[in-house]
Amino acid sequence: MPMNAQMSFDFPPDAAPLPPALAPRRRTARAALAPEHLPTQLAFVNASGGLVTPSTSAAGARRPFPAPVPKVIEAPAGKGDAIRESRLWQEDGWTARVLRSDGEWSVELRRDGDSEPVLMTPWDLDRDLRNPKPLNYGEFLTLVKSAEEVMQRQRRQLQARLHKRLTVFAQDAEWDVTLDIVPDEYEPHALLSAFGANGELVAQQRVAPDFKLSPASAREWIASDFRHGGGDAF
Repeated sequence: MPMNAQMSFDFPPDAAPLPPALAPRRRTARAALAPEHLPTQLAFVNASGGLVTPSTSAAGARRPFPAPVPKVIEAPAGKGDAIRESRLWQEDGWTARVLRSDGEWSVELRRDGDSEPVLMTPWDLDRDLRNPKPLNYGEFLTLVKSAEEVMQRQRRQLQARLHKRLTVFAQDAEWDVTLDIVPDEYEPHALLSAFGANGELVAQQRVAPDFKLSPASAREWIASDFRHGGGDAF
């Protein structure tokens, strides 16, 4: 194209015409489903064993799932002296009792022959939110298991308090020295024992129950030929 030529935007008259504008689409209503195309529910068996088929009109309705029923442990046949009530359950040497104190409900579990309960814990209300939840066999078993765990912890704590053990080096040998407190009602005392390297009992002496066992006191006892406070070793 020559440099002095000018561009023209005039199109020849025989140019093809523009396509007509498209009309906007209208949304049509969805046709109703035929009865045979409606969703259906499976038939189920009623309590009497008959087959029940739900109607088509209720096919689209959704029913809520029933709430899960908590599993209840059935109690075996009770012994002659067993008591199984909503607030008192007595069986196998244990007594569970639901009590109310200061407006709060709690349950205590007591072992037969004990003056004090082994376990005392808060107790939930029943569905009416007024009365306490009734006792049952499953709850009773859970309480007994918790009480046995409490008693086991108490025994371990008592054992740790009544029995002490340490290892010292004295007289060119290694010794295991133990102190066992005997909580006698009339003559409380403690036994101080020394064991050799091979585990044999070398000496044992009766001491006061408040004897303080430490590495220093153990070495002193061994160095004094297993004599303490003028007492005789045996």
